Amino acid sequence: MLTGHPGVDAGLALLEALDGVPAEAHVAVYEDVHQRLVDTLAALDRE
Repeated sequence: MLTGHPGVDAGLALLEALDGVPAEAHVAVYEDVHQRLVDTLAALDRE
C-alpha cells in the first residue's frame, strides 16, 4: 500500500519487512516508524 508520501511509504515498507523477524526486533522498528510519522505530521503543521 502506497500513500504517495515518501516518508510514510518508507515507514510502511519497514513494517512490511517485519514479517518473519523475531518479535524482540519489532520494538526498534515500531519506534523508528513512530518517529517518522511524528516528524511527518510536524512538517505538515509547519506548512
